[in-house]
Amino acid sequence: MIGLITGSAGIATGGFLMHPSVSYAGDNKREKTPDEPGNQVSSDQLPPYIVFASQTNARLDSNVITGGGTDDTEIIQAILDKAPDLGNLHLVMDGAALVRGLNIHSNTTIECLNSSCGFFLAPQSNRSVIQNVNLNMSGERVDKNITLLGGTYNQNCKQQEHHITLPGKGEKWVITMEFYGVENFTMRDVTIRNQRTFAMLMANWFRVNMENISIDLPDHEDKSNQDGLHFFGPGQFLTLKNIQGSSGDDFLAIAPDEHDGVSDITDVLIDGVFLNNADQGIRLLSKGKGKLDRVIIKNITGTYRSFGFYIDPWFRNSSGNFGNIVFDTVDLRQSEPNYHYTPPFLFRLGGQIENLTLRNIYHHKPVDNRSIIDIGWPNEDKGHDSCISFINSLLIDGLHVYHPHDEAPDSSLIKVSVPVNNLNIRNVQILKPENSPQNVCLIETRRAGKINTLQLNNIQSNCMQHLVLHKTGEIDKIQLHNIFYTDSDNAMIKMEDGNIRQVFAGEIYNSELISIGGKGEVGQITGYKKKKSSK
Repeated sequence: MIGLITGSAGIATGGFLMHPSVSYAGDNKREKTPDEPGNQVSSDQLPPYIVFASQTNARLDSNVITGGGTDDTEIIQAILDKAPDLGNLHLVMDGAALVRGLNIHSNTTIECLNSSCGFFLAPQSNRSVIQNVNLNMSGERVDKNITLLGGTYNQNCKQQEHHITLPGKGEKWVITMEFYGVENFTMRDVTIRNQRTFAMLMANWFRVNMENISIDLPDHEDKSNQDGLHFFGPGQFLTLKNIQGSSGDDFLAIAPDEHDGVSDITDVLIDGVFLNNADQGIRLLSKGKGKLDRVIIKNITGTYRSFGFYIDPWFRNSSGNFGNIVFDTVDLRQSEPNYHYTPPFLFRLGGQIENLTLRNIYHHKPVDNRSIIDIGWPNEDKGHDSCISFINSLLIDGLHVYHPHDEAPDSSLIKVSVPVNNLNIRNVQILKPENSPQNVCLIETRRAGKINTLQLNNIQSNCMQHLVLHKTGEIDKIQLHNIFYTDSDNAMIKMEDGNIRQVFAGEIYNSELISIGGKGEVGQITGYKKKKSSK
């Protein structure tokens, strides 16, 4: 599937290498540099697995931002190819190298002293800046213990093809970093710059830790698949912390079976994502038997254009397989959308989902009428309507909506278009200026929307059109408790052509409960007591 590029030049044997007792980049303390008096030791006296790039024949006369310089591919690849014989290799990049792509072996660390050190991909290399040697998207994971520390990996996207055609193998996208079949992979303090398509694609992995990663995309090309970090299965134990930057599609994508329909990904922690006007935020994708399970995603902030979070099978006639997924603390601000095949949104859900928790979601000063949560595809779409969706349990705990202006757009914040077994919404604030238009609904049912049990608890809102706009489908049971619904002339629940079998109402302030229009019918109502709030 992937063409490999290897070098044949020999490694320089002279020069000076790093001594293990000398502090260097990555250590907590640094008193002297290796080239200071008293710290230079002949390479014959040092472990051969520690190599400074500047002490070889590498010219290091490139620039990680602008490129140029001498092609250092062969000498650096020759260094990396020493790893199997040495058992371990630590290459210290103390400059910037122009390369045509590098392949890394097991038990290898590449450490760049700072972000001005690293690699710039030569024009028309049309491959990854770096990839593991034994690429294997399934089966045995041969390459283990790979570490990338610091530096910049620039793919020079404007001078690479989007994809190439391999004889007998078809189309292959040009990706910045490729790691297929790896164990114990660590990447810290790294900048990926100007990816042609994906910044990274990883498949068939075990124990991956990535922290303090920046994805810089000054050469953004609209709708060119310039994703950020993309993960196929099989995979287990993934930690992503402090990931920041921009992308020309999904910033992060966890897609266990996108490539084969069967692989799983489990045990994922994503903590700290900072979007800089990314086209899309985070995509969770399962299309077939492959399961995505035990996933925690928290502390997401920044700006995005079109879509915040996709949790969806995406592909035609697929259903997906999502286990337990938790989102906690999201504050993303919208900018002008650049995709128009479907309305913009913060969350969109689809497929077979066992349990999803959305906690502490902030929708602050919205600039358009995009949904906060689409449960199912909100509009007719032949491709996505072919997907089978059923949400067993959705808990929304902590939803904060702030409209500071009178001209808040008409909107329904949560649209239910597919069946949901249990929908529990609690601890909600919807704040609008006094006497502003009553044009916002919390929940709207539409299309194939159906809810077995809907619980609304501890809701504070003002100047609402309705809390529930029940256009179509069936709601078996609604339970309402501690609802503070002020400055509205409208009933809390508006029924059009949908039916409700039972309503259990606790303390409700300043509102009529239900108004009925169209063909909608309501069954038993229990416990409704309207109370007046004190001002």
